[in-house]
Amino acid sequence: MQVLSESYEDGDQEKRMEREGIRTKQDASNNGHVTRENWSNKRDYVLSMIGYAVGLGNVWRFPYLTYKNGGGAFLIPYFTMLLVTGIPLFFLESSFGQFCSQGPINIWRAVPLLQGVGIGMVLVTLLISIYYNVIIGYSLYYMFASMQSPLPWTSCPNTTTTTICSDKPFVFCNVSGVLTQSVQTCNPSNIVKMDVQSPSEYYWDHVALERSGGLDQTGPVVWHLALCLLLSTVLAGATLIKGIKSSGKVVYFTATFPYVVIFILLIRGVTLEGARDGIEFYIGTQSNLTKLAEAQVWKDAATQIFFSLSIGLGGLMALSSYNNFHNNVFTDTIVVSITNAATSIFAGFAIFSIMGHMAHIYKLPVAEVVKEGFGLAFIAYPGALTKLPVSPLWSVLFFFMILTIGLDSLFAEIEVVLTSLQDAFPRVLKPRRALLTIATCTFIYILGLPCVTRAGIYWVTLIDSFIASWVVLFLVLLEVVGVSYIYGLDRFIDDIEMMIGEHSPRFWLWWRLCWFLFTPCILLVILAWSLSTFTAPTYGDIHFPSWGLSLGWCMLFFVLIWLPIAAIYHLKQSKGSLINRVRSMSAPSKDWHPFLDVHRGERYPKDEGVQGVDIPNEVDERSSQCL
Repeated sequence: MQVLSESYEDGDQEKRMEREGIRTKQDASNNGHVTRENWSNKRDYVLSMIGYAVGLGNVWRFPYLTYKNGGGAFLIPYFTMLLVTGIPLFFLESSFGQFCSQGPINIWRAVPLLQGVGIGMVLVTLLISIYYNVIIGYSLYYMFASMQSPLPWTSCPNTTTTTICSDKPFVFCNVSGVLTQSVQTCNPSNIVKMDVQSPSEYYWDHVALERSGGLDQTGPVVWHLALCLLLSTVLAGATLIKGIKSSGKVVYFTATFPYVVIFILLIRGVTLEGARDGIEFYIGTQSNLTKLAEAQVWKDAATQIFFSLSIGLGGLMALSSYNNFHNNVFTDTIVVSITNAATSIFAGFAIFSIMGHMAHIYKLPVAEVVKEGFGLAFIAYPGALTKLPVSPLWSVLFFFMILTIGLDSLFAEIEVVLTSLQDAFPRVLKPRRALLTIATCTFIYILGLPCVTRAGIYWVTLIDSFIASWVVLFLVLLEVVGVSYIYGLDRFIDDIEMMIGEHSPRFWLWWRLCWFLFTPCILLVILAWSLSTFTAPTYGDIHFPSWGLSLGWCMLFFVLIWLPIAAIYHLKQSKGSLINRVRSMSAPSKDWHPFLDVHRGERYPKDEGVQGVDIPNEVDERSSQCL
């Protein structure tokens, strides 16, 4: 594959291109001189992208989907969807951001009529960052609580409540109407589980969350969670306060340490009795290939790929916008996408080995102890860790892993907001990066406080159910349509070749098919399915009040209303008949081009009277580099 010699991998050329990037230029949209940072080096960018893509879903959802959908057979639809939706969309968004060096709002100078798509992505990311910050607060609390022996959720407390708590699950086998304890040989459909909470579930509900009976029973703020939420916010703010120069260094630890912990937990897990049963249950000793005939399996695979790569949230565009113009974004796409998929598979072995041990101790089928989401991270897995020697050590490691995985994603989510604001008001906000970071993190913390009341978990569930769902699919569908059908694939591919070098038509054939046909069709099917099967969210068996569901729909409306608002605004700014206005706003604006004149070539006009000014070589290139 032929690429330009100016890519990062070429030692001397890298330095030359970095010096070329150290420039001050006048942004055509602003009457003043503005600068834009670059990543100090390629490693900072790749690790930041890996940290952003690898999130909690890799640990607490992928393993569950695998065993649910045929074990090892699930990898067939999973990698198929990675090939036809995940990698193409990742490549599209990363290339889009790198080409113009702008965030997810200004990037739509390419198709001004769809600028509301970028605004919607930023708002979705802002709302997601609120509850993601809360989940990191949960992890901090559990990590601190793990620093005692025995673990506080090892046994049921000596207290009288209406909730029945037992160290052993009340599970029976219903044989012709008679309940017996022979559950090991029981048909799964005949297993009867009594309404009893395990110590870890009791601790989660009554100690950690102090959970109320519903969304309408808010109660006071749970102060130990509010303090952990504050600590999480401070960690994020301190990392981002100096921009990508500081966050790009922190990810050297936060993006790599989770792999160390997963490996340690895997080694410990496979040495436990019953681990083999858990792993066989995870991948299936004999993969159930008949599952591949079920449409739900393919839908689960596509959805998992889509959300685990963080597509449609603006983060890929924001992070790639700080790249060198000639960075080989295609190689980065392959590396990050494959790393993300491999992490999901790898984490599943660590999770199910210990789940198998827990099933062995309780003498239950593995399916009875496996959960997903909050149930896995804060109930099932902590409960399993209490059965291990030196359980506080394993518990601290596990929750520290959850903490670092969550922080990586939170960094990128907040950076999306910061980048978008700085790009919108460069002269005012870029010199005040620290103040902007503090204000944004404070805003996120304040909005997160309802999520750490006694009804907090219901708020988290409500936001997650309405915001991190089909609305993102809808925004990405518009994104693909905007690039492929309005902006034009030929023009988009020419833009990419300006960055990474020319490729043969055979190379682009696959990407054309995906961007023009496969990916939008799959997105449309999944979106239609998600809408047709949408049900009101619940937390366990607790339903939300009607006003809570109305609030969820209002959040959706607040995100989507910017699509027509932005379109109407741009149409009013143009002149002529309605058809001519639509055509005008569907074409790239005069501000759509590579950020620096030197990269615009012959296809894009240069700013008259404004030239790039090289900064002397003596300046520290890594600390001063900017576009």
